[in-house]
Amino acid sequence: MKRTTKMTRKTDRYTYRVTWSAEDGEHVGLCSEFPSLSWLAVTPEEALVGIRRQVSDAVADLKSNGEEIPHPFAERHYSGQFRVRIPPSVHRTLAIEAAEQGISLNRLASAKLAADAR
Repeated sequence: MKRTTKMTRKTDRYTYRVTWSAEDGEHVGLCSEFPSLSWLAVTPEEALVGIRRQVSDAVADLKSNGEEIPHPFAERHYSGQFRVRIPPSVHRTLAIEAAEQGISLNRLASAKLAADAR
């Protein structure tokens, strides 16, 4: 079976999510790159279509006004490094835990973050 690919619009590369809104009693479509936008709909499919349309309109509006258009998260470069400031007591606790496990503090923190991200 041959797979065909079609050109995707730039807005198809954004990070979309659909979730249930108990407060509204509907599904809500969201786009991570446009946190101020959302779309409510009865079905998850309609919420996704709605938020994608809204993002497409927002990008067109930004373009027509010469404003900067957000770059999709999936296409951004990530170095794998960031700094986190924590209280000294937490630093001490983590350093002790890492030493007891015979691993670096960096490895321990990375493992804890990866576990929470799942």
